[in-house]
Amino acid sequence: MNNDLLFDFNVDKAAKTVFITREFNAGQSLVWDAFTKAELLDQWGAPAPMRAKTKYMNFEVGGRRFYAMISPDGQERWAVQEFTSITPKTNFKMYNAFADKDENRELPGSDWDYNFSEQNGVTKVDITIFNESFERMEKLLEGFKIGFTMTLKNLEELLSTLS
Repeated sequence: MNNDLLFDFNVDKAAKTVFITREFNAGQSLVWDAFTKAELLDQWGAPAPMRAKTKYMNFEVGGRRFYAMISPDGQERWAVQEFTSITPKTNFKMYNAFADKDENRELPGSDWDYNFSEQNGVTKVDITIFNESFERMEKLLEGFKIGFTMTLKNLEELLSTLS
């Protein structure tokens, strides 16, 4: 087991872009599944004590995932993810926007670009998040790094049980 895995989180405010690189001690196919299958996403996709719940997911170009992060007191924060490009096992892109429970989007949103690669049993995921507005990025960054870091730790733990 490799305990020296890369985690890098950088913000380019001028470009309204967040760059995240994270390595996982698991094969690329399993990591890909964890990012693209609702039943796996719901197991790691929210920072504790919140939990993720996917209402539906159609992972294909033009398809959507509609899901919520649910707090312990039952408050739901919904989001819509629309898949804009998929190259199986190596890349997918999506447009992400917060929404209400009826799927009405709160604009502006952000474009997410995921790239997957594997070397010696370690899978690297590069994530680029471009925000449509500087204000949205500033709002996103409030707690985002902490929360996203927690969810990636959840994923690392899930992958260790699935490997």
